[in-house]
Amino acid sequence: MEKNETAVVTIDDIGVNGEGIGKVDGYTLFIKDAVIGDVVEAKLMKGKKNYGYARLMKVITPSPDRVEARCAFARKCGGCQIQEMSYAKQLEFKAGKVRGNLQRIGGFSDEKLDEVMRPIVGMDEPFCYRNKAQFPVGYRKVNAPDMKDEMSGKTGADSRVSKKTALRTVSAEPITGFYASRTHDIIPNTDCALGVPVNEEILQAVLKYMKENKIKAYDEQTGKGLIRHILIRYGFATKEIMVCLVINGAELLKSEKLVEELVKIEGMTSITFSKNTRRNNVIMGDTYKNVWGQDYITDMIGDVKYQISPLSFYQVNPVQTKVLYEKALEYAQLTGNENVWDLYCGIGTISLFLAKNAKNVYGVEIVPQAIEDAKNNAEINGITNAKFFVGKAEEVLHREYEEHGANADVIVVDPPRKGCEETLLNTMIEMAPERIVYVSCDSATLARDLKILCEHGYELEECMPVDQFPMTVHVETVVLMSRVQK
Repeated sequence: MEKNETAVVTIDDIGVNGEGIGKVDGYTLFIKDAVIGDVVEAKLMKGKKNYGYARLMKVITPSPDRVEARCAFARKCGGCQIQEMSYAKQLEFKAGKVRGNLQRIGGFSDEKLDEVMRPIVGMDEPFCYRNKAQFPVGYRKVNAPDMKDEMSGKTGADSRVSKKTALRTVSAEPITGFYASRTHDIIPNTDCALGVPVNEEILQAVLKYMKENKIKAYDEQTGKGLIRHILIRYGFATKEIMVCLVINGAELLKSEKLVEELVKIEGMTSITFSKNTRRNNVIMGDTYKNVWGQDYITDMIGDVKYQISPLSFYQVNPVQTKVLYEKALEYAQLTGNENVWDLYCGIGTISLFLAKNAKNVYGVEIVPQAIEDAKNNAEINGITNAKFFVGKAEEVLHREYEEHGANADVIVVDPPRKGCEETLLNTMIEMAPERIVYVSCDSATLARDLKILCEHGYELEECMPVDQFPMTVHVETVVLMSRVQK
């Protein structure tokens, strides 16, 4: 195909970024906003030798699984890639994605997967599930045609005054929302369909504080302005709320006015700010400062309590996290006599879940703040058999095994998308735990790592996908590997 050429395409898959995938005479097209089952007209915008990226021009025949998006900004925003696909089809697609990767990359047969795969666990209510949201703050952009409309019918000095007035009006109106897909242009939206309903009330309160007190939003182009982001955390179990403003400065101006607005909201528990004057894409600063209330909120997963600060890592979907962790605990098959290593442990969420049923749990995480949180969470839960290490999982586990003779009956890993380092897998294989429980956020790297484990004495016993992020292409998977007895 040539650039700007159009074609009729049947969509039969979804890509890693949520694009519909179809073929024209063997040439693969990635088409944003198309869903599985659509027949669409698409225009090629960027072509490679064997594939290209096309723009959806119109849907000729809608998929039977196409639905109307709940959010008016679903296509513009990069947060919900597949909101226009029915939830039942989303679950089918995600389960198929996990199975396909295990088969293609992991080398597992259909017969084996039929035996070990369990149905994907979805949500009864796949909206309003996020307990954390980070909203960029800026100003509404005005393009040239808008300015012409403002200036129409005015000449000379009147035109110059009107133009200045129009620019001033726009600049005085801060907005918050989400970045449009692959841009840093903010789509004004205070009512995200994935966030909790109270987010809108909080955002409106912050915007009111900014307008009434002439607090400027941050401008990425100039590096000036104060308010960069609004972080909101919500405790599903406790109903506690945290608001943290990320600011481009040392102090939050007129903070008492912000407090005055936010404390009107039921459940407000913590108001803080985090200083970030770096001109990059990192949202949070390295530290935070209390403005009102506590430095943290508390939430629970099952009967384990967690204190969460503005800088804490904490799973964003607590409903499905409970499902995931309960399955991990089931797979660990703990009797109270086991030594368990929990690698990539974060603030100890899985570690503390396991500790009540194990002899000892050892957690490893590279982020020092997360380990401090983990130790604190162990203390507030009265858990004394959990020990935590700061460092890279592959380095800490190898050191403790080689130098201190550490052993493991069960190893739990919950790595980032890139999966486990090869050196970590080698140490795990040398330690020869009876069971390995692998929690994955990327089924492709999961499949790669399982293949290695199966080549070195382990067998895939069971696998269950969990829909941790409805309306997106992401899916979590929890797997049980058992050592083959010789």
